[in-house]
Amino acid sequence: MVDLSSKRALVTGGASGLGKAMSEALAAAGAHVIVADVDEDSAKAVADTIGGEEWTVNLADTSALEGVDLDVDILVNNAGIQRIHPITEFPLEEWRLINTLMLEAPFVLTKAVLPGMYEKGWGRIINLSSVHGLRASANKSAYVAAKHGLMGLTKTTALEAGPRGVTCNAINPGYVLTPLVKGQIADQAKTNGISEGEVLEQVFLGHSAVPKLAEPDDIAQLALFLASDAAAVINGSAHSIDGGWTAA
Repeated sequence: MVDLSSKRALVTGGASGLGKAMSEALAAAGAHVIVADVDEDSAKAVADTIGGEEWTVNLADTSALEGVDLDVDILVNNAGIQRIHPITEFPLEEWRLINTLMLEAPFVLTKAVLPGMYEKGWGRIINLSSVHGLRASANKSAYVAAKHGLMGLTKTTALEAGPRGVTCNAINPGYVLTPLVKGQIADQAKTNGISEGEVLEQVFLGHSAVPKLAEPDDIAQLALFLASDAAAVINGSAHSIDGGWTAA
């Protein structure tokens, strides 16, 4: 069993989906979890349930984050959004929003937590990248660029922080069976006049050698391991949970 009873953790986008699952797993291991999210009510609900605290924050406003004081042992950069357009039609405002939220904000938060981690000689930074941090898909240029950038930030942080007892790793999920994905499956089935099973097989499992999607807890358990002492020499790595998508 992982024991994080003396640790403080910050999970961004922690009010729903993967962030919620990781917040719950870290709290179950004894960590005091700060649930950071733009949705105040949902963040408070999760924090109350796990005995943590909520931090209502707009991570897309990185100027307001610059210089923030964060005393945590574990940072999970998870918050993200998706927008889909061909490059020729991609609104610049949406491109900037995605890259600010999913690359610049993790940089600012990493910058904020490292001094305290260095002082303690211990820290864990876990970046939620994606299969799209290792592969590309059409019409997702902003998301793919942000996730590839996050992989670069992960590796650089690992090199700088490793000698000071701080590791930085990335988790790279494919599609995960969150409520959002379940809704997308239902919507595509209705739109295309096919069953949800056919949508799941043809679209969401099209790249996977394993005939099932990951569950949020699968990602949470990997994050829990990476936050543990057992992962002390795992650093600068990309950990794929994609059913074999990136094996091809």
